[in-house]
Amino acid sequence: MLDAFLLGALAQSSLLITALVVYRFTFSDRVVGQMAGLGAGALLGAAAFQLVPEAQASLKSLEIGVWLLIGAAVYVVADTLIAKRFGEGGAMGIVVGNINDALPESLIFGIQLGTGMAFSPALPPAADLRKQGWPARKQVLLWGSVVLLSGVLAAVGYALAQQFGDVGGARIAAFTIGGLIAMLTTSLIPFAYDKGKLAAGMWAVVGFAVTLAAS
Repeated sequence: MLDAFLLGALAQSSLLITALVVYRFTFSDRVVGQMAGLGAGALLGAAAFQLVPEAQASLKSLEIGVWLLIGAAVYVVADTLIAKRFGEGGAMGIVVGNINDALPESLIFGIQLGTGMAFSPALPPAADLRKQGWPARKQVLLWGSVVLLSGVLAAVGYALAQQFGDVGGARIAAFTIGGLIAMLTTSLIPFAYDKGKLAAGMWAVVGFAVTLAAS
């Protein structure tokens, strides 16, 4: 279980690393938008080629649909609460989406470890939050908390797999897909086009293609 915690935290450590990178290097809005497009395409690919097959392996279509709606609802509620606290803005919506993706993904990762199966884009929101005046320590606290919680959920997923097999992982995969689709529609894709313009669409195709090749 300790190994699952460490591996789960390591798998999401790029979120924290990226939050630090944006304080050392300055990225133009156009570059940030294009990277958001790349991330959107990669997430679409991950949903299509990794999460959907994982859900379909153990669940009926109706149950998958239910968990999709639950995942989307959790994202919408969380994004609404964040908007009330920090104000409207694409960056925080993407942060919520990253969390909605990273935490269930870590639980899936732990389940995969437990069942013997083979073994996710934070630069745009981190750069935008820096532009809004967030100090580095605040972003480190935000993303660091996500990384630590990811490790905890990976360990929990590992423990669940010992008891229930891979059905729980299939449900979490479907939940994650719902949250991803809601986040992509309301936050990441509009954010990418607003800052990256038409080039963001090309980068989205690149991200999708790379995920397809890796699958």
